[in-house]
Amino acid sequence: MFNLVHVLPIADKQSLKSDLRYARSTDDGSSNVDNKAFGALFTYALGFHSFGLGYQKMSGDTGYAYINGSDPFLVNYVQIGDFANKDEKSYQLRYDYNFAGLGIPGLTFMTRYLNGDNIDRLNAAGEGKEWERNSELMYVVQDGPLKNLGLRLRNATVRSNIGNDIDENRFIVSYSLPLL
Repeated sequence: MFNLVHVLPIADKQSLKSDLRYARSTDDGSSNVDNKAFGALFTYALGFHSFGLGYQKMSGDTGYAYINGSDPFLVNYVQIGDFANKDEKSYQLRYDYNFAGLGIPGLTFMTRYLNGDNIDRLNAAGEGKEWERNSELMYVVQDGPLKNLGLRLRNATVRSNIGNDIDENRFIVSYSLPLL
């Protein structure tokens, strides 16, 4: 595995973040794992706005192998999908906004759209395709007795010709406990 993250300051309240990732999974013993995963995510930050553009490509005899429930190290691993099928190429458009710019610190918004194609459907005819859209609104309490309590509302929509279509909503409550 290889990961390179770099943030380039451009001007006051402007930056360009590059996140490049490469992973190689090979046959070890009796498995049939053979995959190369390349991903790149570029994020331009301008004040309280962020605009992201991502690309991910799978190559080899299998899709990306990882233990389900673990973080698979992929830039296009999102709420429902991982876009890591055999030969899949996927693209991501992302937008984030921090409402501190409007005087509401702790409130953030994110939306992204991912599209994957060129999926090897093995014995099925035609090329596999899928897309996913995510939106998230999150608030973290900034002070008082509930400081660091996070409330997150997430929505995802998935459409695919290789699996099930999914519509999902999640409400997540979290609490960050400072240890030091």
